[in-house]
Amino acid sequence: MRITVIGGGVGCAKFVAGVREWARRSEEEHRIDVVVNTADDWWVSGLRVAPDHDSLLYALAGVNDTTRGWGRAGETERVAAELAAWGTAPDWFTLGDLDLGTHIARTAWLREGASVSEVYRRLGSRWDLGVALHPATDDEIDTHVRLADGSDIHFQEWWVRLRAGGDATGFSQRGIDSAAPSEGAVGSIALADVVLIAPSNPIVSVDPVLAVPGMREALGDAAAPIVGVSGIIGGSVVRGMADTCLAIEGIETSARAVAEHYGARSRGALLDGWLVDDADADAVEPLSTSGITTRAVPLWMRDADTSAQLAADAITLAGALQA
Repeated sequence: MRITVIGGGVGCAKFVAGVREWARRSEEEHRIDVVVNTADDWWVSGLRVAPDHDSLLYALAGVNDTTRGWGRAGETERVAAELAAWGTAPDWFTLGDLDLGTHIARTAWLREGASVSEVYRRLGSRWDLGVALHPATDDEIDTHVRLADGSDIHFQEWWVRLRAGGDATGFSQRGIDSAAPSEGAVGSIALADVVLIAPSNPIVSVDPVLAVPGMREALGDAAAPIVGVSGIIGGSVVRGMADTCLAIEGIETSARAVAEHYGARSRGALLDGWLVDDADADAVEPLSTSGITTRAVPLWMRDADTSAQLAADAITLAGALQA
């Protein structure tokens, strides 16, 4: 079976680890591809930093800092202190020394002319990830946050420095109109037996992937069923500040509202199926009636077993949709 996951960030990383664990426990061979959001990438001290990709890379390699929830384990920050002293990096965005090694390698390869897809391949080859990571696009796109005074700032400044605060009114991706999906992204979608939308931030980790010109067409043409997993449980976000992002876009923080935001594939939108937590079982009937076949299952990914079970539930629903 070929499984393609779309998303980015820590929630996606935990979910993909669960899919990988499910695949390893299976008696059959499976291929797992991940189409990764690139719109929160940005430049810091002349280095290209890719938070969503690196969260996946480190988690799947088993070198992530599980206490902080981001970055490398056993990290030090001596170089970051020097960069701050020289005034070449913002003091609110700290890069660890090990993490800087990744960013330096990435930037060196990009400046040599390597595509983002090739950089993903080189970075991923260091560890046995058990999955293939593909950028949503090889083109440079950056999410910016519009403010009430008409100005905008990079998403990372809003997310990290302002903690998703301030008077924000919306989001946009610079460079998106001239971007195109990477070959790895469209190829993995076209060849997939199952496409899964990870429980990532819908507004800043999934929507930018869908906004790449040609991506929705690739998903619409896919033979595979598309099943999403809610990152909202009982009206609360599992992690991060997705509720703030949803509110800015006028979307309720609920599993049902996020599914409705993505929309039913049968009506020209995205989803064939949707998983909500048992706490949101009241969303099953109305969403199913709207064209999104919905099931209520435990969504909390507490360990390898629960993460693998969630992956199994998503794949089982996809199988039922094909029957």
